[in-house]
Amino acid sequence: MRNRILRGKGLAFLAVALTALLLTACALGPSADEEKVVKIGYILPLTGAPSAPMQGALENSLTYLKYFEEGGIPGLTLPPGVSIELIWGDSAFQADKAISIYERMRDDAVIYYTPAALETTALKSRFDRDGMATICMNYDEAMMYPPGPIFSVFCTESEKFAILCDWIMENWQEGRPPRVAVMGADSASGRATEVMGPAYAQSIGIEMLPFEAAPYMALDVSPQLLRIREREADFVYISGINIFALPIMRDAERLGLTGTIRFGSMENGQSPAMLALGAAVEGYFSPRNFPWYEEVPICRDVLSGEEGDTAGQVVVLAVMIKAISMAIDNVGYENLDGRAVREAMYVIKDFDPHGMGKPITYTPEDHRGSATIRMYEVQNGKVVPVTDWRKAPMFVPEK
Repeated sequence: MRNRILRGKGLAFLAVALTALLLTACALGPSADEEKVVKIGYILPLTGAPSAPMQGALENSLTYLKYFEEGGIPGLTLPPGVSIELIWGDSAFQADKAISIYERMRDDAVIYYTPAALETTALKSRFDRDGMATICMNYDEAMMYPPGPIFSVFCTESEKFAILCDWIMENWQEGRPPRVAVMGADSASGRATEVMGPAYAQSIGIEMLPFEAAPYMALDVSPQLLRIREREADFVYISGINIFALPIMRDAERLGLTGTIRFGSMENGQSPAMLALGAAVEGYFSPRNFPWYEEVPICRDVLSGEEGDTAGQVVVLAVMIKAISMAIDNVGYENLDGRAVREAMYVIKDFDPHGMGKPITYTPEDHRGSATIRMYEVQNGKVVPVTDWRKAPMFVPEK
C-alpha cells in the first residue's frame, strides 16, 4: 500500500503531501493491477474556511490506513494480496472544485469519503448516476432521505439535537419552559440543526429563540451573543466545528455570559482546544455520536485527538475497508466497482471495529449506520459521559 503518514499543517502539510504523491507515482515497482490496489476517494477542503480540522482528518486517515496495513486492527482484514490506497483532492470549500476532482478520480476510486456537506450536496447526483456510495460526516435530512448514495455512521444534526433537547428537559428545574438558542454559520451545515430540530424542541416544551448566524471564521460575535442575552437564553447550542465554536466561547467569556448561560456544541467543538479555556467551559455539553477520543485506545495512542472527534474518523475508514472486503468476496477483485461496494454496505450488520459499543448496521431504509447518541459534559476540566447511549428519532421529511 502506498499511503504515507503526513505531519504538519497549512502549506507545509500540502507540500509534504504532494511530494509524497509524486514520489509514489514515480516509484519503480509492480503495477497497481499486479498489487491489487483498491482506491478510496477523499474529497475535502484542505484550504478555505474549515481547512485546519480537515488537514488533521486527512493526516489521521493516512495514519490509520498505515496502522491497518501493519495489522494493528484485530478483526479487520482484506483478501490476501489486496491493499488500500487513499487518493484525495482539495475542494477549497467550493462546489465546482469538488465536482472537478470527482470527475477526474471517478474511474479509479470505488467508494468516497466527503466529510463536508457542501461537497456531498454538490456530488450527490453524480454519485447516484455512477452507482457510487459516499460516507458523509455532516448532513441534513434533505441529503439523507430518501436513502440514496449518501451513507454515514451517525444520525442527522436535527436528530442529534432531539437527544440534546430530551436531556435538557430531563434536568430542567424551573417552572417555565427552558429557552434555547442555536448559533451556526449561514450555510447548509451550519443550519442543519434548524431543519427539523426546533419543531421537535417545541413539541416537548422548549422555547426556541431565533437562529443566530455568524461568519465561519468569526472575529467578533458580540452582537449575536448580546441578542441572545437580551432574549434571556438558558442554553446556547453551537452548530459548528472547533474553529467556529472557539471564538464564540471566547467572546461569551469576555462578555460574562458563561456563568449565566449554558453553552455546548457539536462533538468536534468539544475539543482539547476548548478545554484550554478552563473555567469558562465548565459544564460545556455535547450530544456525541462517538466516545471522547481518550476513551478509544487507537484514538488516544495512535492518532491526533486535536479535534476531539477522531473516533468517528476511524469508524468511517473501518466501514469502507469492511465494505470493500465484502464486495471482493461477492464479485471478485477483477469485477470490483463502485456498485459492488455500495451493495456490500447493506451486508454490514452490528459492525463494531474498535469496541466502542456503537455497532454499525445499514439497511436500504436507513443509511445512518448508528443512531445512538450519548451526552457528554466538561466536568473539572475533563470530558465525561453523563447519560447512557440513546437512540435518536428518525426525522424523515414529508414528501
